[in-house]
Amino acid sequence: MTLTVPLVLTFSASDPTAGAGLQADALTVSALGAHPLTILTGLTAQNTVGVQRFEPCSADWIDAQFNVLLEDGVAPSALKTGVLGSSAAVAAVLKAKALWPHVPLVVDPVRASGRGDAFGGQDLFDRYRNELFPVVDLLTPNWPEAQAFTGAKNIDEAAERLLQMGCKAVLLKGEHLDSGDVVNRLYVAGKQLVEFPCERLPGQYHGSGCTLASACAVGLGQGLSVQEAVELALEYTWQALSYGFAVGQGQLIPDRMHLMQHLGEDEDE
Repeated sequence: MTLTVPLVLTFSASDPTAGAGLQADALTVSALGAHPLTILTGLTAQNTVGVQRFEPCSADWIDAQFNVLLEDGVAPSALKTGVLGSSAAVAAVLKAKALWPHVPLVVDPVRASGRGDAFGGQDLFDRYRNELFPVVDLLTPNWPEAQAFTGAKNIDEAAERLLQMGCKAVLLKGEHLDSGDVVNRLYVAGKQLVEFPCERLPGQYHGSGCTLASACAVGLGQGLSVQEAVELALEYTWQALSYGFAVGQGQLIPDRMHLMQHLGEDEDE
């Protein structure tokens, strides 16, 4: 018997700590039983405190990575983006979506690091809005990102504008909103708002958005509905954060392997 493993193709930049970026995508996808395919979009010199340097990959390097996958007959089950950093990377994602129009695309619209280090200029983010958003199946912005892309004054208005830009669904994350519990809100075109409240954890985490978006991509790639994929991804991500650990002096790293490392703990208590 041949076991078919879902393939999740991710486009993102590197992170030496493996807390965020391409490494975080690969860890999450692997932990959830899928196989990561990776296209490197940029190099970072960053740690858990902040980003010191970012250099986008050249167009020919991005194209070369993409083309060798095509030559090998790769057929992904889902697509996911993190830091793109250049118009060339946006073009590669658009090419992938055109080749596989029925494969779900999850976009984490990263504009800057948690500390505020920018990963692109206005021209790049205009391309997100005008070219990428119209083919997105699930967008996973936090409130600052949603506000920056839309100019909206509240979350419902921001989500509505993002849907009007073409996104089929928007998961607006609530960690930056002033509230007790974190409330994540799923907006799907033509459907009622669904809220997912969860306990606000006390720490600061490096790569939580990468983890959540990658987990959503795995669920969609396995054939779940958007709501089902989001619900499972939020639970997985919250648990990963709750087991977060320090590798340096800054933010904690989510434990993406918690499903294996803490297996059976609840039964033992």
